[in-house]
Amino acid sequence: MARQSSDYSARHLSVLEGLEAVRKRPGMYIGSTDSRGLMHCLWEIIDNSVDEALAGYGQHITVILHKDSSVEVHDDGRGIPVDVEPKTGLSGVEVVLTKLHAGGKFGGSSYAASGGLHGVGASVVNALSARMDAQVDRGGKTYQMSFRRGEPGHFKDVGKSLSPDVPFEPFVEKSGLDIVGTTKRGVTGTRIRYWADPQIFTKDARFSYEELVSRARQTSFLVPGLRLRVVDERRVPGTPGEFATHEEVFHHDGGISEFVDFLAVGGGVTDIWRLQGHGTFTETVPVLNAEGRLESTAVERDCEVDIALRWGVGYDTTMRSFVNIIATPKGGRHQEGFEQALLKTFRKVIETNARKLKAGNDKVEKDDVMAGLTAVLTVRLAEPQFEGQTKEILGTPAVKNIVARVVENELKEKLNSTARGEKIQAATLLEKVVSEMKSRISARVHKETQRRKTALESSSLPTKLADCRSNDVAKTELFIVEGDSALGTAKLARSSDFQALLPIRGKILNVQKASVGDMLANAECAALIQVVGAGSGRSFDVSAARYGKVILMTDADVDGAHIRTLLLTLFFRYMRPMIDAGNVYAAVPPLHRVEVINAGAKANEMIYTYSEKELHTVLAKLEKTNKKYKIPIQRYKGLGEMDAEQLAETTMDPRHRMLRRVTSADADRAEHTFELLMGSEVAPRKEFIVAGSEYLDQGRIDA
Repeated sequence: MARQSSDYSARHLSVLEGLEAVRKRPGMYIGSTDSRGLMHCLWEIIDNSVDEALAGYGQHITVILHKDSSVEVHDDGRGIPVDVEPKTGLSGVEVVLTKLHAGGKFGGSSYAASGGLHGVGASVVNALSARMDAQVDRGGKTYQMSFRRGEPGHFKDVGKSLSPDVPFEPFVEKSGLDIVGTTKRGVTGTRIRYWADPQIFTKDARFSYEELVSRARQTSFLVPGLRLRVVDERRVPGTPGEFATHEEVFHHDGGISEFVDFLAVGGGVTDIWRLQGHGTFTETVPVLNAEGRLESTAVERDCEVDIALRWGVGYDTTMRSFVNIIATPKGGRHQEGFEQALLKTFRKVIETNARKLKAGNDKVEKDDVMAGLTAVLTVRLAEPQFEGQTKEILGTPAVKNIVARVVENELKEKLNSTARGEKIQAATLLEKVVSEMKSRISARVHKETQRRKTALESSSLPTKLADCRSNDVAKTELFIVEGDSALGTAKLARSSDFQALLPIRGKILNVQKASVGDMLANAECAALIQVVGAGSGRSFDVSAARYGKVILMTDADVDGAHIRTLLLTLFFRYMRPMIDAGNVYAAVPPLHRVEVINAGAKANEMIYTYSEKELHTVLAKLEKTNKKYKIPIQRYKGLGEMDAEQLAETTMDPRHRMLRRVTSADADRAEHTFELLMGSEVAPRKEFIVAGSEYLDQGRIDA
């Protein structure tokens, strides 16, 4: 490849000034230009309004997703300043929305704690918008300024219809802030409406209603008393507002304890514990002096720590961390301090009570302590240091030690409490952590022995297992059947080369309510985990599973559906990677057998149907072709009513059978569904049953 000219001097360098840099490299400021970046822009505007509420100004925020792809954010805060900023000679509105690194979050006098650090949020959104309209209520007047890709000016709108595509006249000599109305005395606030620029964002970039609602709910927990209203006017298919304008309001007077209660699933080992404290640190930062210049100054910062946590009976960990209500999904210094202190405190307490807890000389690890934990960690401090404008990781080093000190002191007091209730909870929690440690160690020790065994080596497996001969895991199938009667028929119907059978007696334990110890003590659950052979909980290794498919073969009645739900609960709770890998299936046995009478010596034809609708369709077709069939039509209420040939043909033979693969595309929704159907709370389940009773097919009830 030929070299181009080697002449390279200062004249070849490009200097991007102001908002040009944002439009040239948008990913540097918002992460990406797809839906994720589009949502990040919206967070920047919403967070500015939330910061006002956090500072004690305003209690209402409204977010409207308009039909024309624009979005509008209202608040009743103090309103962006409208007076002239001395250094630039521009109005406060224009400075905030057009100048990078400009805002009220640098000096510390306007916001004691906010998510804004760089002062580029609103101006970046403006730069990446085809149009932005800003209205401010202050001093009894409503001020307005419009922008096109960050440049101030006037749009020549026709009537009340607003669009970024109408002619635009930029300000030439000097910009101005228009007065477009009056307000009642004392009314203040800001309204921002913008249209994302199609030149910047990808064609498929869309505002996600689910993400917006989740963020609004989250913020209402973090700022008690704040009322967030979300309105969707877009009529997007698949959303709650598909057919009409949809509105939701979020308002919680409680704090992060309510947030933990919302996030937590299943029974609790402890109540919700609150760990609170604060600390100070000194950092050297540039501060504006009397002449308006930046000079390095040692500033003392105050850091407030507030944590709510609860341990549950499961092993999944749910962790949410925030800095000044800004979510930090990738953690940072505050989360490092939390986890470090958590592990240190538990190690000390367990070491002190090692004999009582039968912990031996082994040490607990972070995963042992975090198992079943639901926690919300918040810290508040002025001018936090984030890694990048997306604010996903807190970088202020001193916060780590402050959080660690608060957690260590507060948690130690909880675990060593002499109060009756807390003492019992602490003892149960310590036993759970030690149990998790022993489970982990046991899984590590026995990992090599949990390989697939041949028929001659399977003496340690349950005697009721009818194993298969094949060692090719990818081709093998484990059928879980109801009782010994179904097992007898299934043995004759299966292909023993690759199909194994495990009978279960009736309804197994509901593991959604039970503890880990109760689950392992249950013979049916223990046998199933042993037969699958890949461990359970956090130690589950899907690559070690002894079978490529696990097929739940239960009766086609209400009891069968209940047993299938109990089995799925066990898999979801303790062997979830099997579901994630798509290795769990539900067999679909037929509901009816129609015997078509053939003339002469020809054998009668058997037609199997799987629903009432399909049966009626088949019968109508037979009558139309003048074919006769035997009456009454056989209705299967259990697999035991089939002979081996029928069972093989309809349910077990891969050439003819139908299987339903069990998937979990949305883990959070699946978690809440299992808790609704199988959890300890009876009232929500009763409501669900009553609401769905009209859809019940009474013919399926075996009564």
